[in-house]
Amino acid sequence: MENPRAFLKALFDAAVQAALPQADIARFLPDKPKGRTVVIGAGKGAAQLAQAVEAVWDGPLSGVVVTRYGYGAPCQKIEIIEASHPVPDAAGLVASKRLIEAVQGLGADDLVIALITGGGSALLPCPPEGVSLADEIALNKALLASGAPISAMNTLRQHVSGIKGGRLAMKASPAKVVSLIVSDIPGDNPTFVASGPTVPDRATVQDALDVVAQYGLDLPAPIMAHLHRVTPPPALPDFARNEAHIIASAGVSLQAAKRVAEAGGIPTEILSDALEGEAREIAKMHAALAKYGTGPRLLLSGGELTVTLKGGGKGGPNGEFMLAFAKEIEGHGNIHALSADTDGIDGSEDNAGAFADGGTWARIRAHSDPAALLANNDAWRALYMAGDLFITGPTGTNVNDFRAILIL
Repeated sequence: MENPRAFLKALFDAAVQAALPQADIARFLPDKPKGRTVVIGAGKGAAQLAQAVEAVWDGPLSGVVVTRYGYGAPCQKIEIIEASHPVPDAAGLVASKRLIEAVQGLGADDLVIALITGGGSALLPCPPEGVSLADEIALNKALLASGAPISAMNTLRQHVSGIKGGRLAMKASPAKVVSLIVSDIPGDNPTFVASGPTVPDRATVQDALDVVAQYGLDLPAPIMAHLHRVTPPPALPDFARNEAHIIASAGVSLQAAKRVAEAGGIPTEILSDALEGEAREIAKMHAALAKYGTGPRLLLSGGELTVTLKGGGKGGPNGEFMLAFAKEIEGHGNIHALSADTDGIDGSEDNAGAFADGGTWARIRAHSDPAALLANNDAWRALYMAGDLFITGPTGTNVNDFRAILIL
């Protein structure tokens, strides 16, 4: 193969294309109601979904959607608000208020279409009584540094919010709420995507407190006081007519990439579409599979990896995965890999992820100590030095991590 990186990029593109539900969204839309149709949404791909709904909906509608800065899409009838991710800001607070206003005062003949994608948790800050935006920002920062899986993060977020955990759907009652969800959650549990603003929260306050204890979270006193107050779950009758549909997921995307690879004659194995755990530890497992076996073959995996921050570097879980993977495959010229977030941003920097091959570790060593950079969680800087960053810009979807390892 003359250009392994072009091949890996083509696989990523196929995975992203399969996660863009715009072309197929019409089949998930409900029948027109007797009353009003209101569109709400949150997440890194929510604006593109709003645009797609406008294009195919035959009838009047209005609404408001919040997405990450730079991820907007032009809409005629649906207001698009941009806010901060992965740490909330005041714009997100305004967006939460606008979404709540949009669904209040609706009747039983009205319809709410909720467009939910990954990233909505940070984009919908809505502190409960006694908790401030600064407290919610501190909560998000603590979670991002904790190494907790996304399901645990969102269990806690749901219980420190006036909008998550089904509370937005409660405010829309008695209108019917139909949620169209692009899942970035291993296992595709709709409750956890964007912390489930329109899907009932089945977890308990004790579950949230268990997350605090398990990951040693040092949270602001107002949040702990809130968690120790009795917080009744959403009343289930409010959700009796509601529907939730997963319209795109990591599993579908990996199958699309597999079809492309096998059409090119490369035997392909999907390891899992729901991997979780520390990025550098999962990297060691992937490297072992790549080193011990014959090619040509391709290994694919998805899911949501985490990084427990111990240093002050820059990067995200895909970068940390690739840097740790590069260490393990040093000198293996027949191995080429790509790890990237399908939303186009890995962590807080401008890259979706990174490539790595048997020479990556040595290319970094020509500029700095790669082991020290890995210890400092400084994958972005290390892979920048190697010339291995993978930059796509916003993709319009989010089904989480995509990993492809090519063994020749």
